[in-house]
Amino acid sequence: MAATTSSTSAPDPTPGPEPEPEPGSQPDRSSRKRRTKPEDNPEEELVLGSAPADAEDGDDGDSEDSEDSVYSGLEDSGSDSDDSDPESGDEDGPEETCEDEGDVALDLEVQTEKNLEPQKDEYEQDSSDEEDIRNTVGNIPMEWYADFPHIGYDLDGKKILKPIRTKDELDQFLNKMEDPDFWKTVQDKQTGQDIVLTEQQVALVNRLQKGQFGDVNFNEHEPSVDFFTHEVMIHPVTNRPSDKRSFIPSLIEKEKVSKLVHAIKMGWIKPRRTQDDSRGRYYDLWASEEQGKTRDLRMHVPAPRAALPGHEESYNPPPEYLMTDEERAVWEQQDPIDRKLPFVPRKFSCLRHVPAFERFIHERFDRCLDLYLCPRQRKMRVNVNPEDLIPKLPRPRDLQPFPTTQAMIYRGHEGLVRTISASPSGQWLLSGGDDGTARFWEVSTGRCLKKVEVGGAIKSAVWNPNQNLSLVALSVGSVVLLVSPPSTAADKQVVTATERLLSEEVEPAAGDSPVVWSNAEGEELQQGIRMKIQHPKPVTQVTWHSKGDYLAAVMPDHSSHLQVLIHQVSKRRSQNPFSKNKGLVQSVAFHPIRPYFLLATQRSVRIYNLLKQELSKKLQANAKWISSLAVHPAGDNVICGSYDCRLSWFDLDLSTKPYKTLRHHRKAVRSVAFHRSYPLFASASDDGSVIVCHGTVFSDLLQNPLIVPVKVLKGHAITHDLGVLDVTFHPSQPWVFSSGADGTIRLFT
Repeated sequence: MAATTSSTSAPDPTPGPEPEPEPGSQPDRSSRKRRTKPEDNPEEELVLGSAPADAEDGDDGDSEDSEDSVYSGLEDSGSDSDDSDPESGDEDGPEETCEDEGDVALDLEVQTEKNLEPQKDEYEQDSSDEEDIRNTVGNIPMEWYADFPHIGYDLDGKKILKPIRTKDELDQFLNKMEDPDFWKTVQDKQTGQDIVLTEQQVALVNRLQKGQFGDVNFNEHEPSVDFFTHEVMIHPVTNRPSDKRSFIPSLIEKEKVSKLVHAIKMGWIKPRRTQDDSRGRYYDLWASEEQGKTRDLRMHVPAPRAALPGHEESYNPPPEYLMTDEERAVWEQQDPIDRKLPFVPRKFSCLRHVPAFERFIHERFDRCLDLYLCPRQRKMRVNVNPEDLIPKLPRPRDLQPFPTTQAMIYRGHEGLVRTISASPSGQWLLSGGDDGTARFWEVSTGRCLKKVEVGGAIKSAVWNPNQNLSLVALSVGSVVLLVSPPSTAADKQVVTATERLLSEEVEPAAGDSPVVWSNAEGEELQQGIRMKIQHPKPVTQVTWHSKGDYLAAVMPDHSSHLQVLIHQVSKRRSQNPFSKNKGLVQSVAFHPIRPYFLLATQRSVRIYNLLKQELSKKLQANAKWISSLAVHPAGDNVICGSYDCRLSWFDLDLSTKPYKTLRHHRKAVRSVAFHRSYPLFASASDDGSVIVCHGTVFSDLLQNPLIVPVKVLKGHAITHDLGVLDVTFHPSQPWVFSSGADGTIRLFT
């Protein structure tokens, strides 16, 4: 900088006194720089383009620092670049000193005129892509200088102070109202200065906001130039030889393809499935196109409009709209829904006398509910008659015969009558109770034919279903007794065949048998007890096979697999069919036709194939505790009752889940039974009722069973929260027997 000053300030190399300038002319620029400080002449400093930060810097007191702050290193320095400047002297300087004073005065006038011309801003030609070189902090967020008094540094490292902004919101508002250029004034974040956009810049912003091109002269619809013609050219466009990579496969593409193949193999990418059109497409020829179009339309429902006010809502309504005292009394007695008007019309002399509306908030709330609850779409409502949803069941009188009335009561037991069983002929009835007696009744007369004392509560009593044998089985504690009915209950040939079966001498089975077979003697033999089967645990149920030779006994126990035993009377053998514990066994039954054995636990019913010795099917009863089990005479349907008031009907050909669940009883279901020949089944419950249902099983497998409740039979008294304990049908007539906790047996016909 010192060199620049010396080269430009010596027009005359010879020493001598410097001439004084003429009045009205300005002194030489270089000499002014040597003599004056920037703070002495702020106007001169502004012309030379120095930053205001240098003028306010109070640390620089000498003249050399002032010169640096004036130039700031931004102007062109060096004498060889300023040869054309009239202020910087020339090589011909010594010859020009000899000119006369008139020429010197003319020269000074020209210099004065040039110095008075406004100097151009040296940053005017900077493009917007270049960064502002006045601030040298670089491309950093200017928010970093938010807490400092300066905004950056110039080329010499001096601080560029922020402009003083003391305007509040009121001053800004006044400036906005008074300054016509306020709308196009923006703040430069680099220097902190307010910049007024030029007309060209405003036009550029407007074009960009409208999505137009920035350049006004750019024509986006210029005619395209065809660089290639459709005619075959003799000479090629380019004669560059082909690359080697255009002849060999791409390694990058090979790597991508291998990655995709690996992803497809691993299942990460699943290829799109192509729909197979080999089946063909079928169209509804009879469907009208209009129906399809209307179905696809989404019919929008606009929100309901508020009703316009009428004459009755006026503050000065006509007299006919005002209510009389009688009408007002009637209006007050009506429900708000039945009232024609939600308010009472009133008359005021002027609008100023009208008070505030009392139900304003309620009315607005109702309007909000109208908007909120308005349906947004019109849907086709299906008009369904509720009676059509109820299945069409036949009338009970069309399903006769079934038992309807109580015909006879058999009295004699002194405690609970837990079990009953009818003979195959239907002439006799067997019952057992907690009083330790088994009684044989004549069905038609109600006469007790025989009483057998067994010395304990009888849990189960079953008549042998084989008509060629006259034998019953009783379970008393852990003993199963085989008892002969009275001699009048069977023919002589049947009694002889039964005696021959029981008197045969059979060798005991090899191995350890869980039970002990023994013949009755003494008083037991005189009562009719022929044989005793001693079990290791108490027996709760016995049931016969349909052929009358096999007998199953149930001994519920959680801790043992010895819960079910099957006895063969003719060979005096017993076997345990299950080697594992299947759960707490509740009831068992033999299939009437097939070699199947049904076993009911607490939650499920298992069906075993006795020939294959495997589990054939497992039925889920959806009940908490199964109580009883019965099999349809055809063998394809099973019903089971439960202690949670349910009766479940299973169709073995349909599913392992209940086809239908009946919940007609209010208390636990104790027993269920099928009729041998009629399509009837019954259930007995602790609520003291027996419900008889019609259950037709069709031979057509596509038709579901018809289940209709037809009659509720009542008559038993509830004793100790126990009602009807057992139910069974007459083998040939549509009659039903029931035994209850009140010590009676009742016949319904």
